[in-house]
Amino acid sequence: MIATPDRTPLSREFFDRPVLDVAPDLLGRILVRTTPDGPIALRLTEVEAYDGADDPGSHAYRGRTARNDVMFGPPGHVYVYFTYGMWFCMNLVCGPAGKASAVLLRAGEIIEGAELARTRRLSARNDKELAKGPARLATALNVDRSLDGTDACTSDATPLRMLTGTPVPRDQVRNGPRTGVAGDGGNGDIHPWRFWVANDPTVSPYRAHVPRRRRS
Repeated sequence: MIATPDRTPLSREFFDRPVLDVAPDLLGRILVRTTPDGPIALRLTEVEAYDGADDPGSHAYRGRTARNDVMFGPPGHVYVYFTYGMWFCMNLVCGPAGKASAVLLRAGEIIEGAELARTRRLSARNDKELAKGPARLATALNVDRSLDGTDACTSDATPLRMLTGTPVPRDQVRNGPRTGVAGDGGNGDIHPWRFWVANDPTVSPYRAHVPRRRRS
């Protein structure tokens, strides 16, 4: 018999830890997105850790900017960024306030509200693809920059909330190089900081960084 996932909110203390402790511990947790059209709940199956000034792959590697300000805390808040001029991606801030670190939410299984997610992901061939990748996840949940800074660890009716869910046993967690990250930040020997649930069909495929060609 499968246990019912715990629906209590994750605490601020959960996120106030080193990013490499938080990231794998987020697998199996539940993200709830509340919209005027109804709620969508997602079980996290893939994440990536980014460690600020100590991490060349992080948006905060070169310091604080208007774009990455939320990454500097407090923990438990949502950091949303826009990439490639077309996609949003969602992160959860962790560690002590003032030290920028965050976990990118790369993929998950829609466990409630799939019919609503399908209206936003019309190109998905099946429900396993609804949130298979960070941009797809944000699209399925209708996440954009207006949600940047949202407090995700509260019992209030906020647009985004993280619930305890059912943590994934460590023997079912895998890790490896981050997807699409250039230089040392994408080197799996230095930063094997992508974590995923073994053999889960909603996990996105690994892709190495491919430099974008400049227009002539």
